[in-house]
Amino acid sequence: MNTRSIRIGQIVPSSNTTMETEIPAILRVREMIEPERFSFHSSRMRMKKVTKEELAAMDGDSDRCALELSDARVDVLGYACLVAIMSMGLGYHRVSETRLHRRTQENGAPAPVVTSAGALVDGLKALKAKKVSILTPYMKPLTQLVISYLENEGIEVVDSISLEIADNLEVGRQDPLAPVEITKRLNTKGVDAIVASACVQMPSLASVQLIEDRTGLPVVSSSVSTTYMMLKNLGLKTHSPGFGSLLSGRY
Repeated sequence: MNTRSIRIGQIVPSSNTTMETEIPAILRVREMIEPERFSFHSSRMRMKKVTKEELAAMDGDSDRCALELSDARVDVLGYACLVAIMSMGLGYHRVSETRLHRRTQENGAPAPVVTSAGALVDGLKALKAKKVSILTPYMKPLTQLVISYLENEGIEVVDSISLEIADNLEVGRQDPLAPVEITKRLNTKGVDAIVASACVQMPSLASVQLIEDRTGLPVVSSSVSTTYMMLKNLGLKTHSPGFGSLLSGRY
């Protein structure tokens, strides 16, 4: 069996601790059933508090990160901060993905760029989800920003829960199984999918399949959708069992 070695690059907020654990966890499971092997490489943008001001300042750092990762000749780049992209304006993920891809081209190492914001939109569209309910760790104004962003993409948010945790490190310390209980409070009547964590920093990977099994609805998270879009961009099978419908290989 030929094993293809693939380098996954991630642009992460400096205080983020979750995407560098959840995306490798998903792809390590995939390695048990598919031939490809993955290595993981990160570059960081400064950010401690999840506020609109810090997010905007941080986004300016993403060009440097894309350059650094393209020096390592990564095969795909993930921009791992959903709300940073969404706070920059409706549809901004397309602007960011195009600009950062251009940086890799200028550096002689062209690589596709996936933003977690764009991946959540594209993942929900792949599931044909027109109505969703979402869980976020954000303060309510930032959750509203996520809702507006999704609705601008044609995805109606029926209900949301905001945990209102401003400290990004504290978000990363949440129990990965907590969303199983918290999502029981979401109104999911008539929705097509549930977003177990609309934030890259809030751990939820262990909850995704459990919520899906309980509700019978497709369940996604930022890390699940970002991994899905990375695999799509790499032209690989979108299959990693145990992480919900989107990674079942059917989409």
